[in-house]
Order: sequence, then structure tokens, then C-alpha cells
Amino acid sequence: MSAAGWDDLIDRHLSRQAVERGLSRHSMEAYAHDLSLFQAWCRDSGLEPAQLDAGALTAYLEALADQGFAVSSQRRHLASLRGLARELVDEKILERDPAPAVKLRPHPRKLPRTLSSGDIENLVAAIDAHGARGLRDRAMLEIAYGCGLRVSELVGLQLHQVNLAAGVVVVFGKGSKERMVPMGSAAIRALKAYLERRDQILNPVDDGKRGSKKVPRRVSAVFITRLGRAMTRQGFFKALKGWAANDPRLAWISPHTLRHCFATHLLEGGADLRAVQEMLGHSDISTTQIYTHLSKSHLRKVHRTFHPRATRARAAEGSD
Repeated sequence: MSAAGWDDLIDRHLSRQAVERGLSRHSMEAYAHDLSLFQAWCRDSGLEPAQLDAGALTAYLEALADQGFAVSSQRRHLASLRGLARELVDEKILERDPAPAVKLRPHPRKLPRTLSSGDIENLVAAIDAHGARGLRDRAMLEIAYGCGLRVSELVGLQLHQVNLAAGVVVVFGKGSKERMVPMGSAAIRALKAYLERRDQILNPVDDGKRGSKKVPRRVSAVFITRLGRAMTRQGFFKALKGWAANDPRLAWISPHTLRHCFATHLLEGGADLRAVQEMLGHSDISTTQIYTHLSKSHLRKVHRTFHPRATRARAAEGSD
């Protein structure tokens, strides 16, 4: 097998991943991009599939490092290559999987930046909710923060996934995994107010014929645009930036910030880590545990502020 052999092998592998793991389009594009870079490196190195071993994988990761790829990026590429290596074993091209022998040095995970509850209230207040579009925007913000949804889950939410009476949304996350997330009272109120006037968002569209306009077709997406289409990731990002425009301190926020806030505020309020993991849809609790570092800093702050010993110690330091 040469480059053409890698082509066929990677195509088959990607097809299997799409079917067996149910990955989203964005995940598949990232996966295919990683493997295309690896294929190009194999072609330049003259490496055949049957020659893949731990040394070759290590050499490739070192090449990524030389190109300036961070350890976190190298780790993602290695995860993509692990799947490909298993494919080689399944197809009897390799006798044993070389990937487990490849180790990357540990790297510190950056703690996500979050907003205070006051900042969230300011974002909500920045939305003019007198019209149908404002009600939609407020509902999007309340659901994104109140349920901790990924932006793709938020804009992909369908009407049949919402149960206002039960106060829950049924979410299909990564790998089409289903989970049920409770809605708080603020999210329920905002979503109910929006759904009552949802159809008012739709504007007649000129179809090009003289004197004729048509109403956009009804779609099952919860959050829609005036053209009757589902809200997009880019549309939500633009809206979020607009809500934060009045506060320069919030210029850095992104849709994922709201998910970070959801997890952090729950843990600071005493929520169980496993429950937060379930609501976030994390398959590995280690992914959720990053938020415990944030809550620990919150606990230290509370301790310094309210514990008598901590208060006395601080007063003593000030008197020196």
C-alpha cells in the first residue's frame, strides 16, 4: 500500500466511525482533517500502513511539536490515530496495536473563564424582550445557561424535545447520546413566553413574482429566524456578542462560556459532581472535574471572608 492505500483505508475508517459512533458533522470534519495531515506525513516519509508502529507515531507527534502544535493538539491527533490503528489491526494489516505504547507528557489544563451570577443577570437584562425576537433571544440565553447545553445542542433543539409541563428538555449530544436536563423556573418562563409568540418571528418572503409573498414553511426547530430556518451557531454567537456589547469586561465571552457558568455555579451551590456530569453529557467524569478547581477557589474565598480564624488572621496581617 502507498498513498492510494492510505486513501482507501482512511475512507473506510471514517465511514465506519460515522456509522458506529454517530459523530456530528463537525466532529467528522475535525477527524478527517487530523487524518489527512497524518496521511501527508506518511506519504512524505514513505511509511506504509503495515509499517505503522509506536516509533512512527511518536515521530509524527514530534513533527507536530516542531510545527508549533500544543500538547493539547497533539493529544487530539493521537486520539484520532488510535482509532486508525485499531482499524489496521481489525483488517489484519497489523498484528498488534502500537498506540497504547505512545505516551504524551501531561499538560496543565487551562481553567475556563466564567461569569458571576450578576454578569448573567446583566446579560439577560440587556435583551429587549418586548418583541418576539427579543423573547426568542432571552429564551436562548436562559436555556443555554440554565441547562448547560452545547451551542450545537441549543440551535438543534426541536419542539418535540421540550416538555414544559415536566420542566425538562431531552438533548441529543455527542455521538447522538440522549440525556434529560431539567429546566429552572427562569428558563421555563422565558421559553413559554417565546413559544407563545414564536410564529410572529416569521416574515413574509418575496418569491420574485409580482405582488406575491409567501410565509416561510414551518420548521420543527425551537429557535427560528425570520426566514423560518433554524437558528445557526453563528447567529447565536453574534447575538451573544450583541448582548455583551454594553459591558467591555465581557468582550471575551463565547457561547461555551454559558456552559462553563452552568457547571461552575451548580458546583458552587453544592451540586453533586456526578449529577453535573450527567447534565453536561460528559462521558468521562475527569472532563467535569476541571470545574471543581473553580469551586475550590470559591470555597477558599468564602472561607477567608467568613471564617472567624481567617478573619482574625487577615486583621493581624493588616496590623503588622
